[in-house]
Amino acid sequence: MNKIPNRAAICEVLMEQAANDRDIVVLCSDSRGSASLAPFAQSFPEQFVEVGIAEQNLVGIAAGLAKGGKKVFAASPACFLSTRSYEQVKVDVAYSATNVTLIGISGGVSYGALGMSHHSAQDIAAIAAIPNIRVYLPSDRHQTRCLIESLLKDSLPAYIRVGRNPVEDIYEEGKVPFVLDRATVLSEGQDVAILACGEMVAPALRASRLLREEGIFAAVLDMYCVKPIDKEAVLQAAKNCKLLVTVEEHSPYGGLGAMVSQIVAEKGTARVIQMSLPDAPVITGNSQEVFDYYGLNESGIAAKVRENIIK
Repeated sequence: MNKIPNRAAICEVLMEQAANDRDIVVLCSDSRGSASLAPFAQSFPEQFVEVGIAEQNLVGIAAGLAKGGKKVFAASPACFLSTRSYEQVKVDVAYSATNVTLIGISGGVSYGALGMSHHSAQDIAAIAAIPNIRVYLPSDRHQTRCLIESLLKDSLPAYIRVGRNPVEDIYEEGKVPFVLDRATVLSEGQDVAILACGEMVAPALRASRLLREEGIFAAVLDMYCVKPIDKEAVLQAAKNCKLLVTVEEHSPYGGLGAMVSQIVAEKGTARVIQMSLPDAPVITGNSQEVFDYYGLNESGIAAKVRENIIK
């Protein structure tokens, strides 16, 4: 089982690139430890800025550095980065089109027992509603690496949400079929298409294997690029299958499921079933306990498919 969280993969890539590129700058809001960026701060102190617990300042300073020609990565807990600094994200980063990658760490329900104040179940909807900024939820450490390497090559604003804990590998090292802003088809199937993002990709893939043993063939799409969403991939899935099931660690409003439903409603004929966190404060527990309670695991996803399958 993989023991390297996606946040650590981000640090690895930034350290590799920063050794030969002094324009790479990393900022934290008293979160270098929880963001796994302490090694970067130690190795590249002149390329690291600690702003303290001040998320609005974090984003404003990041935008200023980017306007000065720096390639900026700013990390803070997703629950605070996507809410407390929303205006700065909208105006200083997106509207001003600055070369800032915002890293929302401990996303979704990663903080578990700390409750609704520390959960980020609305960040996809909030950030995606802002023009000029992209939203990514990589599914494993290998895809995370590819994503950071790609973002270092452009100068457009982006928001990345990663969880706190390690997630199982979806891809093999050096063999990630990665194309920026394009979904990845992990398995083929004609009975149902399961579209998932972030930490939900792994249980979606496991669910497809359970269903295959029962004679239900499920396509699985890794929708790491939530914005811009891969409309072509969604419509192809809707063309191939009569049922689409979306799975996300997010509110039922404004996230992956809502976006897929909108696309299919306009141009597709398939039925869309959404699986998400509830529109309510979630139960107390660690991430897996929360997922299990709401059916956001392989057995829950498989059960939802069985309930709604159209043969």
